[in-house]
Amino acid sequence: MTSYQDIRRVWVIAPNFKQRLSGVTATLERVIPVQARSLPIAALAPRLAQTVPRVRFRDLPALRTPPEGRPWRIWHARRNVEMLGGILLRLVLRAPLKLVFTSASQRRHTAWSRFLIRRMDAVISTSSKTASYLERPSVVVRHGIDAAQFQPAASKPALLARLGLPPLRWVGCLGRIRHQKGTDVFVDAMIQVARDRPDVGAIVMGRAVGRHGTFLATLRQRVREAGLAQRILFPPEVPPSQTPDWYAALDVFVAPQRWEGFGVTPLEAMAAGVPVVATTVGAFPELVVPGETGALVPPGEVGPMQAELARLLDDEGLRSWMGANARNHVARHFTLESEANAINDVYRTLLP
Repeated sequence: MTSYQDIRRVWVIAPNFKQRLSGVTATLERVIPVQARSLPIAALAPRLAQTVPRVRFRDLPALRTPPEGRPWRIWHARRNVEMLGGILLRLVLRAPLKLVFTSASQRRHTAWSRFLIRRMDAVISTSSKTASYLERPSVVVRHGIDAAQFQPAASKPALLARLGLPPLRWVGCLGRIRHQKGTDVFVDAMIQVARDRPDVGAIVMGRAVGRHGTFLATLRQRVREAGLAQRILFPPEVPPSQTPDWYAALDVFVAPQRWEGFGVTPLEAMAAGVPVVATTVGAFPELVVPGETGALVPPGEVGPMQAELARLLDDEGLRSWMGANARNHVARHFTLESEANAINDVYRTLLP
């Protein structure tokens, strides 16, 4: 049952106006329940997990009155349309709001975005690189994950059998399947790696909707032409509750993106004790420690990715050492609690 809150007692509103599942949706579902342990926060969204505290859109007129015990609320936006919503509520409804925006973009903002951002009372960046693209100061708060949810496999052979996978060394890429995500680079690298290693397989799992369906079809065709359809697999996407098992089944995880805002998949894989090969985009250079938890490679280049995968797959001791380092690295630096506390600290600078 959805946990709807009395808006009169809510200090912070986190809007999510997008119907389709997205990175923002996943962020809110992870972090808001943890934030709610310290202060009254609720999401305003058409769809979220039932565990997330929420208010209804029909409650919006009540924003004209401040919450109990505070002179104003905080409206925490993560997209342009949500920044605009907060600005309009403050101007038209005269709602007593302080506006916060989280930026994950790693490129120069459009004039429209800069116009909206200038009207925020505080700005959060998800990485240092993201902060460098802003024209105003921001607080860097990197995403965290629930390291207890992502665990190394107690018995990898048993886990592979349960997932219906043959006993190979598996390299995985989880996430949306499209050119921007570099899925083709991963597939091309794995074709080269798997040809010389009959005990190695690859898993490509994610969504390919709309025009990206054709992109996926070309990748499947490349794999068939290479004679590797039995070892480079494209299983259907699974619910988030099942992804920890798929990470734990891997020997190496790859984040092959050509562009990324942040990207939590390397953190999830590392929490499962899996070393990561990631491209030098997004926040990946701030997540992966080369030589200790995995490797960084240039985006869009098959050769360097192939070389790093071969190095890790051919050295079991190195994989094991990096996997243990990766797990400890996430547990020390990228917890959900640290993310939630840092965001709440930003709120407290605005709440008297």
